[in-house]
Amino acid sequence: MNDRAKSVETSRPDSVQSIELKLLVQLFDNAPDVAFFVKDALGKYLAVNDSLVNRHGLSTKQEAIGKCPCDICPGEFGRVPTEQDTRVLETGLPLVDHLEMQWHKPNQPVWCLTTKLPILDPTGHIQGLIGFSRDVRLQVESHEIPEELANSLDYFESHLQELDSPSALAKRSNITLQRLTRLTKRLFGLTPGQLITKIRIAAASRMLMDSQTPIADVAIASGYYDQSAFTRTFRSATGVTPSEFRKHSQAVLEC
Repeated sequence: MNDRAKSVETSRPDSVQSIELKLLVQLFDNAPDVAFFVKDALGKYLAVNDSLVNRHGLSTKQEAIGKCPCDICPGEFGRVPTEQDTRVLETGLPLVDHLEMQWHKPNQPVWCLTTKLPILDPTGHIQGLIGFSRDVRLQVESHEIPEELANSLDYFESHLQELDSPSALAKRSNITLQRLTRLTKRLFGLTPGQLITKIRIAAASRMLMDSQTPIADVAIASGYYDQSAFTRTFRSATGVTPSEFRKHSQAVLEC
């Protein structure tokens, strides 16, 4: 048994116990677009909010307590957050605003920004982690988006091969890159690069869900000239390969 496991087995870390879990959970229970969690040094849930329970199709919070993500979310969609937790717990490096696709039960794919921070005791030892996953949704009415930016986004939806950089989006929108950055953060909660990834991977995921188009053709249609690069980016965003995503999404849509 490793030292991390022994420390959890003998007693709950004081630094984790000192967190006002009940108050934090009550606070995040009022944020339905945010899945909040606190985990111990083994990546097991100590506390969760209602949104996390609902996302995983659970009946009560207690069904998640003491379990890892891979215990409540089967397959690759449970493996990815479990591996994220392991990296944060082993390295102490936070995960901040990581754009990824998650599944809300029973069959709704949703884009999220995930942040995970290590919990340290007074001596600097890692005793757990705390974090949240926030839904990425349009924060303003569509008519509030500047016309040139809206037109550019509409254009790139059907010309994904040309949407290869934030500079390309800024140029077509006739605005500076700095203003584009401010706009995308205000309107979408994303950096320009994250927005481009979301647009391209979202388009690819729709093709994978709605057709049997070969993966190589999906890669090209969604703006990637190299299938391996497409697969790497897709897996980073969704946690699964394009073929695994197709199999999973079509299975849940048949349920």
